[in-house]
Amino acid sequence: MQRVVLGKPEVVRSLVVALLAAEHVLLEDVPGVGKTLAAKALARSIEGKFTRLQFTPDLLPTDITGSMIYRTDTRQFEFAPGPVFANVLLADEINRAPPRTQSALLEAMSEGQVSVDGTTYTLPRPFIVVATQNPYEFEGTYSLPESQMDRFAMRTSIGYPVREIERDVLRTHRMGEPVDNLESVVSLEEIGQAQEVVRTVRFDEKLVEYLLDVVDGTRSTEFFRAGVSTRGALSFYRSCQARAVVDGRDHVIPDDVKQLAVPALSHRVIPAGIFQGASREGVEEKMDQLVQSIPVPM
Repeated sequence: MQRVVLGKPEVVRSLVVALLAAEHVLLEDVPGVGKTLAAKALARSIEGKFTRLQFTPDLLPTDITGSMIYRTDTRQFEFAPGPVFANVLLADEINRAPPRTQSALLEAMSEGQVSVDGTTYTLPRPFIVVATQNPYEFEGTYSLPESQMDRFAMRTSIGYPVREIERDVLRTHRMGEPVDNLESVVSLEEIGQAQEVVRTVRFDEKLVEYLLDVVDGTRSTEFFRAGVSTRGALSFYRSCQARAVVDGRDHVIPDDVKQLAVPALSHRVIPAGIFQGASREGVEEKMDQLVQSIPVPM
């Protein structure tokens, strides 16, 4: 992935961690910095199916999940799968669709399935949603509800590249899109096995207590009106296990918890008091201060 997502190793790491944890990622950034490229590179690297869905105000839930269509040849209704039936789904500008449409993703993100006309259909494995939204343009957008934000393991951004990296981008794109030449390095079956291995990564009880101290801190601090949910704590736990695997370890270390706390928890809290209208940067700063104030177990 880093062959085409130039100069952004932490973004690549976040996507891989989320994939191995069987979770999802929210990329919050301005247009044109490589969000689609990153999602497509992930799909090609794992031999997976990639679909891109542009969210718009007139998008319907069935445009995501699929719907029943009538076949004139068989005179029967048949289910036509929607774009959610993929291994990597890019939900582009997800906040431009109304809440009713956004909610169509909740079951898919939590259960790996969709329900249409009373029938449940299982999604392919692995399945990851890479959603994007622009943090600066709010005309014609709908804020993501807390219940949906809670489905994302991490919120991160790509950001502008440094000048040297941007020069390399111009050079490598002269003859087309380099991502189209990426070859898969792992099969979908191997990814499934890796996801099972992640669940077995050792998480020392002292570190579990440390993780819970961080989670409890978000619920008791004066800066947040609502803290991290139990679902958020479990997602945080799994992400720490996945980060250990990415680093080649079979056990979690304190740095896994510390480094993931801000991207994994900041979008799950609601600012309080004078910080109620705080920007993303303000919330992340308070989250970092909270993490730094909690003693690390030896």
